[in-house]
Amino acid sequence: MRSRRALKSAGALGLLALTATACSGEMSRLGMPEPISDQAERMLKLWQGSWIAAFAVGAVVWGLILWAVLFHRKRSDDLPPQVRYNMPIEILYTAVPFVIIGVLFFFTARDEAYVEKLTDKPDVTVDVIGFQWSWQFDYKSGPEKNASTVASVVGVPVAPNAPTGAKPVMTIPAGKKVRVRLHANDVIHSFWVPALLYKKDVMPGYTNEFEFTAKKTGTYEGRCAELCGVDHSRMLFQLRVVTPEQYQTFLDDAKAKAAGGAK
Repeated sequence: MRSRRALKSAGALGLLALTATACSGEMSRLGMPEPISDQAERMLKLWQGSWIAAFAVGAVVWGLILWAVLFHRKRSDDLPPQVRYNMPIEILYTAVPFVIIGVLFFFTARDEAYVEKLTDKPDVTVDVIGFQWSWQFDYKSGPEKNASTVASVVGVPVAPNAPTGAKPVMTIPAGKKVRVRLHANDVIHSFWVPALLYKKDVMPGYTNEFEFTAKKTGTYEGRCAELCGVDHSRMLFQLRVVTPEQYQTFLDDAKAKAAGGAK
């Protein structure tokens, strides 16, 4: 009776903990930042699903351990019955891990294909150039092969031991499909915005690409996630998500400034 009461109490505490976790938005993300894009939300769900599977497996394992400890503990000096093989049990604990791995692989491959998918006609194309140690953002227009730069934001290179300067800002419209094309002039960098739950290498001689659709306006921090030199830690930028109208105003102002119409 005591063993049963202990199991019931443990189960109640576990259910209470899971309920409290589900009620907290930050805890329910299990360490991930709040996602701001469709692709980030898909990755967050994959992350949460993996943890649910891990918790389920852990609960079963710990339940079996406690069951064996409580109900099959030693009661006398008699040797318990010896059984060489139990084929159904052996088949079960051999097959179940393969089933779990197969399910996790399926959902991972499905979500990876969604996140890495490139469309034929993105709404906005931004060429991102990483260099020691800052960023340049070139906004393109026109067909992919003949796209031309309509606006450019260039970060000021950070000199060794110099004070941190202003961060370059990459501005994009909310609700639009944005393609990011990554280039490097010197060494390998890594484009990372934690709120996108995604990062991608920026490599010399090779163009990496990805797309995302931001859903929440605001300013989000970004950085280089690859050790690229002495001032790697200062290779910072910001991602600013604005309304389509504000984005058009930003482009118009950038064009005017480039043409000498604004100081």
